[in-house]
Amino acid sequence: MTTPPQPEDMADPAMLKALVHPLRRRILAELRRGPASATTLAAALERNTGVTSYHLRELERHGFVEEDPALGKGKERWWRRRARNLRVPPARELSPEALKLLGDLRNTEIAEDLASWHRYDQEERFGDSEWADTVAFTRGTLGLTRAEFTQFFDEYKALLKRYWRAQEDMPPEARAVLVRFIAFPDPDGK
Repeated sequence: MTTPPQPEDMADPAMLKALVHPLRRRILAELRRGPASATTLAAALERNTGVTSYHLRELERHGFVEEDPALGKGKERWWRRRARNLRVPPARELSPEALKLLGDLRNTEIAEDLASWHRYDQEERFGDSEWADTVAFTRGTLGLTRAEFTQFFDEYKALLKRYWRAQEDMPPEARAVLVRFIAFPDPDGK
């Protein structure tokens, strides 16, 4: 099993702008399925090749994609997602612009996650696939100090790291599993 990439801070507003852009998010989602060229992405996303090529270069500039030289022929470039372990630094270390962009990014990601859940719920959950009943869902409320909250989150990240593997190392019977975690102080509690 490969080792997850080292953590990187998401503090650069330019990087956050690149990541929050709607078409770039769609490109990254397509590349999650495997490598693609600007032409194949243009067809899948109903855009022209010049547009997808531009956005691929922007994603490359910020380290989200990389060229896959094994697939390119002639002038045609193929791209793949670059595995990254992005972390959010403490809010006090972020600029006001980065804080706003991070909020936009979180809201976008939550909306995408809800859309993925709805697709799964409608298309697969009640099907006969062996994956049909593999939803891990729990809700709870914990009474934690700030230090305990930090420890809880560190243990969660360690668990994710233990099961992480690169896409090329996934066995044939494996499937991408969306893992989302959100924990925040109750705005109505003390």
